[in-house]
Amino acid sequence: MNEWNRTDLSAFLEIKATGLVYFYTPMCGTCQVASKMLQVIEQLVELDMGKMNLNFYPDLARDFAIESVPCLLFVQAGKIKETLYAFQSVPFLLEKIKQHLY
Repeated sequence: MNEWNRTDLSAFLEIKATGLVYFYTPMCGTCQVASKMLQVIEQLVELDMGKMNLNFYPDLARDFAIESVPCLLFVQAGKIKETLYAFQSVPFLLEKIKQHLY
């Protein structure tokens, strides 16, 4: 999964893309587990996916009302369909992806 910056995120939303945006912080242990789950997901589905270190974008935390990390935004046609904080498992994430993005 590619590390995105503000320009990447803006472009993704402006073209009304569909995919996942993952917010994390490097020192978060739960984020590290979530990152591994998303690496598996990336191999199983063909979606635009980007990750962003929330330490560098506190304004985005406010803009997207992000309460904690890890945080996964499900984006369909440039609109946020769901914000997820509890990743649970790879099958759970796959089901959420099918529910919101396919």
